[in-house]
Amino acid sequence: MLIVLMAAALAVGQFPIAANDLVAVIWGKVTGVPNGAPETIQAVIFQVRAPRILAAVLTGAALAASGATFQVMFRNPLVSPDILGISAGAALGACLAIFLSLPILAVQFFAFAGGVLAVLMVYALGITVRGHDPMLTLILTGIVTGAFLGSGIALVKYLADPYNQLPAITFWMLGSLADMTLPEVASMAVLCALSVIPIVLLRWRINLLALSDDEARALGVNVNRLRIAVVASATLMTAAVVAVTGIIGWIGLIVPHAARLLAGPQFARLLPVSMLLGAVCLLGVDTLARSVASIEIPPGVLTAILGAPLFLWLLAKTGRGQE
Repeated sequence: MLIVLMAAALAVGQFPIAANDLVAVIWGKVTGVPNGAPETIQAVIFQVRAPRILAAVLTGAALAASGATFQVMFRNPLVSPDILGISAGAALGACLAIFLSLPILAVQFFAFAGGVLAVLMVYALGITVRGHDPMLTLILTGIVTGAFLGSGIALVKYLADPYNQLPAITFWMLGSLADMTLPEVASMAVLCALSVIPIVLLRWRINLLALSDDEARALGVNVNRLRIAVVASATLMTAAVVAVTGIIGWIGLIVPHAARLLAGPQFARLLPVSMLLGAVCLLGVDTLARSVASIEIPPGVLTAILGAPLFLWLLAKTGRGQE
């Protein structure tokens, strides 16, 4: 499904490409034989759509993997990758960079740093609060921190120039995969690979985080160290994609639910299925966003429109299965 959707995404859009031209261009690129296709078609395929498709696949897989990991760790099906304030911290960092009229690379760096610092602040606050369940404390601390950072975002938007800075802030927060370049995709891929490797290596132990802390310790797991490693890896992965694409919601919440229906709760199977489904979902949403209307719809808007009813359907289907 992913391969077919990637091929379709290369062909459809405001500048449609015929199937024979698409095959000829790709075959010529692989073999090095001149294909005779117009340079416009080749530029659209390799400079515009290919980086965007790769970015959609990578972002969807990263958000879904992070969501699945957090849901298992927090033992809560309503947890999403931004539960610890990653999205709010990244948004505040990007808003500050745009407010200061910094270049796009600085905006991405500020967003990445903001997401990481937000999680560090949540974890530090969670450690200082004692006498409560640690998972519940982290969730509540993340919600409070996200609200606090949201007030900072509102203040920056209020102070921003309404003609230049405010529209840029608004568009960034809606999320976008437009104007992607191969260097940006490569940087995202490196950070996501460094983040997902520890999760893959710890996949069997992450299953034990679904148990209580006492049961996990009885089975030989250092719960605190494992939790720190999982939070660090999932945070780095989420911040890496959010810093480049902006905030795209619902993928990390819905996709793990659908993957759990297909693969079951075993994390070793849930993780790859979630990543594949996340890549398919975001690529499909982005293809619709740039081809369904004469203007491009932000993918964050479409994920919310499609995600809410889909989540209710998955919730009902899961409930019937449990009964």
